[in-house]
Order: sequence, then structure tokens, then C-alpha cells
Amino acid sequence: MTMENSKELSPEERDELLRTLKTRFEKNRKRHEGLEWPQVQAKLEASPDKLWSLHLMESTGGEPDVVGQASQTGDYLFYDCSAESPKERRSVCYDLEGLESRKDHPPADNAVDMAAAMGIKLLTEEQYRELQLYGNFDMKTSSWLQTPAAIRKLGGALFGDRRYDHVFVYHNGAQSYYAARGFRGLLRV
Repeated sequence: MTMENSKELSPEERDELLRTLKTRFEKNRKRHEGLEWPQVQAKLEASPDKLWSLHLMESTGGEPDVVGQASQTGDYLFYDCSAESPKERRSVCYDLEGLESRKDHPPADNAVDMAAAMGIKLLTEEQYRELQLYGNFDMKTSSWLQTPAAIRKLGGALFGDRRYDHVFVYHNGAQSYYAARGFRGLLRV
């Protein structure tokens, strides 16, 4: 995935993104009960860098939506809410160390660095399980998750999916990559 050099959207891109986000917000009210779009939009309009990140989340297939508001900061929390792991963020290792350890057939990128370049964070296990309360996500794919340092130090990384009407979190070597495994992100606005 290539990132655009400018972190600002054109007025047309900005308006199109806001329309898309508003439509998704209104269509999926159970994800953000008690929140109103005008307040979300006002925060977005005051944060061009966050709009840029949301644009990248959208353009890579993430379908970002508000899933809540942080009680201490008032930040709106956007998660990738696409039914499956975002299409343009699949076939990646967990992190750079995992990527560099591949001896044969390395993928083009890794989840941790891609997320950082987009200005987002990988979902934690807790956030991934919370997302699953709003629908059935990753029924055919899986998503890398933020991995605790102790697990990563031993060469592993976590990923999750939903099978048999249950959310599973597993481990794999951080150098692993699969066509059906990508990552979901979190953006605080």
C-alpha cells in the first residue's frame, strides 16, 4: 500500500468522506447509541489529520465507523467495521521484525508499520471482542491484533476471527502471512 505524501484531503475528498461516514453512522446506530453526528462531524472538521487517517481506512476497505466515546477524553473511537478484514491490508506479516525474518517469499509489508503510516493503531484483543458485539466480523478472514510484548519477544503474535458463532484469538509466528489475514485499526478523534 502506498501512502499519499500530503496528509490533507482536497475539499471534494473531504466532503465525500464526511458523507460516507455520516451515512454509515446513521445506518449503524447500535454501534454508537447516545452519540449524535453533528458533534462527531465538528470534531472531524477540526482535525484534518484524523480525516486523512479515516480516508486511508476507508480507501483500504476498512469501512470505519464510530463505536463509542472515551469517557475520560471525550474522543470518538473509530474502528474498522468492514465485514471481513480490510481487503487492501491483507497478506502482511505482523511487524517489521517478523517481515525481516522471512527467508522465502516475504510479503510487501507488515501490519504494525502500515497502521502507523495510516495514523491508526491495531485493535487490542479487548477492542476486537468489543467490535464483535456489533456484528459478525471476520467470518472468512482474520485480523492481526496488538500483541503483548512478552508474546512478541518469544516470536509470536496474536490474531482473531469469528468461527462457529464464537470469537477466537490465536497465536502465530509474527513472520506468518496469509491471503485472508489483515488488520483492523482504531482511530481516536
